[in-house]
Amino acid sequence: SLVPDDEGGARLAVGHLVSLGRRRIAHITGPERFEAVRLRHRGYAAALSAAGIAEDPALYLSGSWSESWGREAVAKLYGDGRTDEPDAIFCGNDQIARGAVEALRERGIAVPQSVAVAGFDNWNVMTEAARPPLTSVDMNLEALGREAGRLLIEMIGGASVAGVRRLPCTLVVRGSSVA
Repeated sequence: SLVPDDEGGARLAVGHLVSLGRRRIAHITGPERFEAVRLRHRGYAAALSAAGIAEDPALYLSGSWSESWGREAVAKLYGDGRTDEPDAIFCGNDQIARGAVEALRERGIAVPQSVAVAGFDNWNVMTEAARPPLTSVDMNLEALGREAGRLLIEMIGGASVAGVRRLPCTLVVRGSSVA
């Protein structure tokens, strides 16, 4: 089967946040029963490790794939009395990221000046509607579809295709991570 490289996409996003000088990078994501959640978390952890940053379990929050979860997670990360607030947030999808950006703005926390935010999916409905527009991992679904079609034609022609192929993702940088 053909699937996006969720782990690689997460490494791209977190690597981008690290390249901006961010060191306390939170990860707000969906339910852990999804393979994509586990792969994206593995990419997050790998990017932190590559930068010499220890993963802080307090900065990992798993919940639902929703804007409301993004808002709720920000309330937990930036709650009263916390002195270890993140300077960046990597979100498991764009809905979570949009909720996080709105919650940060409501708290008077400037995005991206104080907190850089990156999402995943590059869903234009979410990325363009957010203020500022979201930096997001693009799973290159058009290329994935073309490759799936090509492989299907090969299989119809008698070729044997087995295993899982992960196609690379790209990062679309927008205003939520750089001014």
